Amino acid sequence: MPGKQTTSYVAVIGGGEAAPEAAALAYEVGRELARKGAVVVCGGLGGVMEAAARGVQEAGGVSIGILPDPDRHRANPYLTYTIPTNLGHARNMVIVHSADAVIAIDGSYGTISEAAIALKLGKPVVALQNTWSLPHLQAAKTPGEAVSLLLKALHNGGLP
Repeated sequence: MPGKQTTSYVAVIGGGEAAPEAAALAYEVGRELARKGAVVVCGGLGGVMEAAARGVQEAGGVSIGILPDPDRHRANPYLTYTIPTNLGHARNMVIVHSADAVIAIDGSYGTISEAAIALKLGKPVVALQNTWSLPHLQAAKTPGEAVSLLLKALHNGGLP
């Protein structure tokens, strides 16, 4: 009989190309999540995904990259595990379904689609540096606040 999962899986989503400010936020989010014992799930490529995975690695945590193509060698070098899917953008569904909650950093249509899917599934979503608005999307000003809000939501059954 399998035991109850106690580790939180948090998706960190955002653009495959990130401005330095967004990359710095993603790095800090990854580091903070690793320090809190969460497993980070991401799309496995560059930009926000790479910066978050680097933060996780440097804090000694675990990250999983769910890749859009069949070649695991395209993954960023900071991931603990890679899952090549060959699903293209449909891998966004796998990322969101694999996570208990989501932190969105910057990004565009792909990020919005992942956040919207997570919200539709009733999963908490906290956004950093986003200019778009979705109902029930919680905004945070700092990486620490984003992680704190999200982990509190997971333990209390949802965002305020």
